Amino acid sequence: MVDINTVCSNWRSRGFSCDVWTDPPGQVWEDYRHAVDEVVMILEGDVEFEIGSQILRPAVGEEVLIPAGVLHSVRNTGGITSRWLYGYKTGSEIV
Repeated sequence: MVDINTVCSNWRSRGFSCDVWTDPPGQVWEDYRHAVDEVVMILEGDVEFEIGSQILRPAVGEEVLIPAGVLHSVRNTGGITSRWLYGYKTGSEIV
């Protein structure tokens, strides 16, 4: 079980925002690129991140960094609604 308040406090201390995102089963977000670093952490469900040429399937509570400028996609590969934390490096424009 992930303590959302603890994670968000940690991320904010490192200069990241922190919000919860939800996706229905089968949701796909393809080919995104941001001008700032992004961090993500699965709270519930099965989510696949394709970051550059690497495919990651992080466990609940595992933090993943998506570096600025790197092409990435996100897929809810499970049969339930996924919930995950995401945050962008603050102080920069998000594209």
